[in-house]
Amino acid sequence: MERDGQLELYDHVAARLRDAHRTVRALQVPEDVRQALTRKLLVITAAAKQDLPGAERRLDRLMEDVDAGWPPRDEPGGRRDESS
Repeated sequence: MERDGQLELYDHVAARLRDAHRTVRALQVPEDVRQALTRKLLVITAAAKQDLPGAERRLDRLMEDVDAGWPPRDEPGGRRDESS
């Protein structure tokens, strides 16, 4: 039973990663920003092999940052999360 839940989570995260890559490709941003976002997505993809729930949380944060603008909160010079 737990394995079925893990497979569903894997499918969900895989679909979200695919959509995130499409979103990043379509962004009207400088190439260096696109490359940085793509690298972050590749790191999250690799992390999903070891920690699927953690990778999903990282993907959530990254896509929130993309939706809100760049750079993300955790980057030098980035926005500060007021709740921290």
